[in-house]
Amino acid sequence: MLPVLMFPQFNPVLVHVGPFAIRWYALSYIIGIVLGITLLRRLVNLPPRAGTPELADDFLAWVTLGILMGGRLGYVLFYQPGYYITHPLAMLEVWHGGMSFHGGALGVIIAMMLFTWRHKLNFLAFADRVTIAVPIGLGLGRVANFINGELWGREAPASLPWAMIFPDGGPIPRHPSQIYEALTEGLLLFLVMFAASRKLSIRQHPGFLAGLFLAGYACARSFCEFFREPDSFLGFLPGGITMGQLLCCPMLAAGIALMVYANRHPVYEGIPPEAEAKP
Repeated sequence: MLPVLMFPQFNPVLVHVGPFAIRWYALSYIIGIVLGITLLRRLVNLPPRAGTPELADDFLAWVTLGILMGGRLGYVLFYQPGYYITHPLAMLEVWHGGMSFHGGALGVIIAMMLFTWRHKLNFLAFADRVTIAVPIGLGLGRVANFINGELWGREAPASLPWAMIFPDGGPIPRHPSQIYEALTEGLLLFLVMFAASRKLSIRQHPGFLAGLFLAGYACARSFCEFFREPDSFLGFLPGGITMGQLLCCPMLAAGIALMVYANRHPVYEGIPPEAEAKP
């Protein structure tokens, strides 16, 4: 029998700068957003055009606020509303962790709605291009979860070659579910989205790629939840499902509906070549 792997005990703090600490988790957000915007600058110019590189740059501040505010509020409302009602100031203590992808997704959707309304862009066409880049941040975030030794998996057979004992997970071997999520929600979903985005026939139907992302993420996350240990303060919901799987149900339904909607609507011609970003 192979010996069970021990968690490498990474330092969650990358570097200290005076009294400030730069954490791997924060760095994953920063790199993910920067890489995503860099890719978005190229994606919006693909025919039919959904925006301009300058507008993609402007979207940086909007998407950052959407991720941070939506992710935090989503965690508060979806996972521990009772605790934060009695400890309202704890909502600001983001350095203790507590971000929800589903909340962050809602935050980004709201940011995109406001941004496209302000600049008179096609919301679904712009959302298609944004969602292609999202898995980059998701994958990096899950790697950061692994480095932090958090959100570990359920008990795994000791014979599993990559079973691992986590510092706060007790003496039992567990699935490194963070890596499963990085590979499925991150790498695999990005490859699927990027491959689909290369087809003009798909890009011409606004909403299809966004729907594909919603459905793809819901499937990947629901699968990985079978290996991920539920949050201790929630446990399993009725029927043995987890909160993550429950929140993925409306995402899957919305994704399928969006793809059907996109296919039934006329081809999108894109913004005219002479269009410029409006202040």
